[in-house]
Amino acid sequence: MAYTTKMAAALSGATVSQLRHWRRETPAGVVLEPEIATSPTALYSFRDVLALRTCVRLRQLSSLQRVRKAIGNLRDLGEREHLSQYQLVSDGKRIQLVTDEEAVDLIGKPGQRQLVVVMGEIVEPFPIRAGVVIPHLFHPNPHVEVDPATQGGHPVVRGTRVPYDLVAELVDDGVPPEKVSDFYPAVSADAARDAVAFAQYVNSYDLPRRAA
Repeated sequence: MAYTTKMAAALSGATVSQLRHWRRETPAGVVLEPEIATSPTALYSFRDVLALRTCVRLRQLSSLQRVRKAIGNLRDLGEREHLSQYQLVSDGKRIQLVTDEEAVDLIGKPGQRQLVVVMGEIVEPFPIRAGVVIPHLFHPNPHVEVDPATQGGHPVVRGTRVPYDLVAELVDDGVPPEKVSDFYPAVSADAARDAVAFAQYVNSYDLPRRAA
């Protein structure tokens, strides 16, 4: 599944301008380069979206400079897997690589280890600013789900393989939610409404410009 910049932003909590800035090459390196394509249009993978949610959480407490430095030090320590394979957490001063048993400092003393007590969870809903909460990655709303094993990760009506946007387009074309089941028997009226709501969320998603 290839996610457009707009969808990757809506699912991760980043802004479109942030994604553009984060894939830009700098002396400190790239925060995250799309796994599928960078030109002529950036296309992100599901793993990229997971990694982006981590970056968004880190930026809530740390500067972009620190995030870039942490990712660079992570690579210097020999960790070459996709960024989504690592759990990175921050307390505002440090950014750490978290494993099952320890945390590795990636800022002050790269490589220094300490025991871990609590680990974060990037797929759960989390606030990114006052009044704005990024939804659960796998269940953005009650009747829409994102599952890499279903339609390649394209959001679908929960419990079906029906893409949410096909349902939203039917309603937009004048088909009442109660009649969507005539086209897709497994899609209830409530599910159709939620598909429309998710389409509106994605189409209107782009937070006010803020520091990258």
